[in-house]
Amino acid sequence: MTGPTAERDSTEALAALADAGIDMTQVTDELLVDGVKQFEDAMTELLAGIEERRAAVATGRPPRIHSSLPSDLEKPVGERVKKAVGDSVAKRIWQRDPSLWGGPGVPEIEDRLGWLTVSEAMLEQAPFLDEFVQEVRDEGFTDAVLLGMGGSSLGPEVIRRSFGDLPDGLRLQVLDSTHPDAVFAVQESIDVEKTIFIVSSKSGGTVETLSHYRHFKAVAQPNQFVVVTDPGSPLEALAEHDGLRRVFANPSDIGGRYSVLSYFGLVPAALMGVNIRALLHRCQVAEQMCAHYDSSESNSGLWEGAALGELALQGRDKLTFVVSPPIESFGLWAEQLVAESTGKKGRGIVPVCDEPLSDSPEVYGNDRVFLYRRNFEEPDEHADAAIERLAAAGHPTFTLPAHGPADLGRIFFLTEFAVAVAGWALDINAFDQPNVQEAKDNTKRVLDSGSIPELEVAGDDQLHALLADAKPPHYVAIMAYVPPSDEFDAAISDLREAIRGATGAATTFGYGPRFLHSTGQLHKGGAPIGRFLQLVNDPQRDAEIPDAGYSFGTLIAAQSAGDLQTLRAHGLPAERVKLEGDAAAAVRELTQRITGLLQRG
Repeated sequence: MTGPTAERDSTEALAALADAGIDMTQVTDELLVDGVKQFEDAMTELLAGIEERRAAVATGRPPRIHSSLPSDLEKPVGERVKKAVGDSVAKRIWQRDPSLWGGPGVPEIEDRLGWLTVSEAMLEQAPFLDEFVQEVRDEGFTDAVLLGMGGSSLGPEVIRRSFGDLPDGLRLQVLDSTHPDAVFAVQESIDVEKTIFIVSSKSGGTVETLSHYRHFKAVAQPNQFVVVTDPGSPLEALAEHDGLRRVFANPSDIGGRYSVLSYFGLVPAALMGVNIRALLHRCQVAEQMCAHYDSSESNSGLWEGAALGELALQGRDKLTFVVSPPIESFGLWAEQLVAESTGKKGRGIVPVCDEPLSDSPEVYGNDRVFLYRRNFEEPDEHADAAIERLAAAGHPTFTLPAHGPADLGRIFFLTEFAVAVAGWALDINAFDQPNVQEAKDNTKRVLDSGSIPELEVAGDDQLHALLADAKPPHYVAIMAYVPPSDEFDAAISDLREAIRGATGAATTFGYGPRFLHSTGQLHKGGAPIGRFLQLVNDPQRDAEIPDAGYSFGTLIAAQSAGDLQTLRAHGLPAERVKLEGDAAAAVRELTQRITGLLQRG
């Protein structure tokens, strides 16, 4: 056919199409439907973009952060952000103004802000770290074991998991458990003679770290030990007395949980082959981002901290982390920073890390806020969809970018800055930990008594009473004094899902005694809304700690007993369950038991 088709009779052509099985009426109907749908999708996308921009303007949000806030929370968040800018919070942080957190004249503020500028000092030390690493490699060392707790161990553990084994690096392991089975598992996984031990403690008096040092000192040579500590600490003196290989004296004006980009994080990172300059340069990117004073839209750390602090004051105090690979272990470090910095004076932000992400928004209470660290290069479709559903259901969500392991330098600093700002919003000192000492004192009391108290194991009635009404705003903290393992982690995930599904409560999990140096401060000093489930087991074997007068088995038993007594002394509901046999299998049995108890109402 040639020329305008409207001038010719199309009956014959339509009949031919019909004979060929093509229904033009159906075709035109489908084209109409598709066209309307494409228009609707385009309009929906346009309106969503307009709403996104409107919300960003209303709350002063930076363009790098995507967020969704329900309408009733948008105004108070916007006002808090505006106040942060008006009060020059960012500028005053860089000026190290102690009045932001209750100073001056308050301990652990002015002498805890060295993390703000540590990157430049560490970059100057990078060549010397390179020389040290080359030296130990040339001597044939193949492994490194970090002996540390809390701020000395959690950052290195995140770096270890995120980067994995690297060519030409030593294989790094982190030992932050006093369970005898965990100590033996590390010892038996290495060739002791080819291992460097990093003894890491800011105070130099951490009982777990010193116990680990005494244990390995008995089987290794002095030149296999390096120390990371503050200048003038007891550990520095011990290193000199014992003739240890080297002491890395860390700047003393950095608190433990803010120390990941100092020697505490960089010495183990360098040994495992990480490009520490890349980490530090990414940190400096974040420093520049947080050095804008006149607008929250150009300062991601200021906006994030002000928003999270205000949301906590509005009852959205369960900060739930969703983190994409390869940095999915980030929560191990972040939960200490958040919990220990904000959980005091009967308030705080409860970090919820590694909780299984549900496809059903209705299982979450109205005390949640979701922070999604999204790998934009390799997006997780399941997590993307879940976050969209949560936002649509009215939960506050923040989506922030993550660009691989080296980007941890930027993310660490941004999170530190945000938590410092959140401390201002909550009117607390973000740098002290007033309740951590209680559990330590109770542990010492138990050890000094010469016997471990017999604490009652919870029966069905006690477990039912602990969990049946653990609805939001309560949270359930599961604390396990057992050797860490992937199998146990998987079993705990199922238990957390079961408790959340039955109660709607947020759930947290930590291995003891690790969590005592992390979320333990929040447990005792934060809002009294926690329900605490302690899990213990009997070690398969034990080892005496040289010169201590007790064994690792006695130490961890004293720590678990001391912590349970401390929680109860605060009037907090806390029960103990003893796991018999295989720990992971015992948790699965416990999950079935608790599920049945909670189903009875």
